[in-house]
Amino acid sequence: MGVVSAICVILLTLFHFFINICLTILGYFPGHIHAFYILFVYYDRREQAKEGRYATRRAPGVYSDSVQSGGYGTMSQPPPPVATAPVTAPAPATGTQPAVVA
Repeated sequence: MGVVSAICVILLTLFHFFINICLTILGYFPGHIHAFYILFVYYDRREQAKEGRYATRRAPGVYSDSVQSGGYGTMSQPPPPVATAPVTAPAPATGTQPAVVA
């Protein structure tokens, strides 16, 4: 009986070992694929927001407003535009007002 018990213990140990290996693989690779997807969505939405284009639909599987908007708050609030000051030409020597160059 001692040999049969030892064989059963070894088989059960190997069975649990392979179960643990399978569960690790089933969690590890999908987790990394999802993480790469989240990063892709974030940086893609960020580049779109810099160009002034905003996504009209939510990316599937992403539940963070920060990721959905590319880091610019909620999707309904685009980043404020950058204001630029008008460039003026140097004043002429006659004392008239400087011209505004567009």
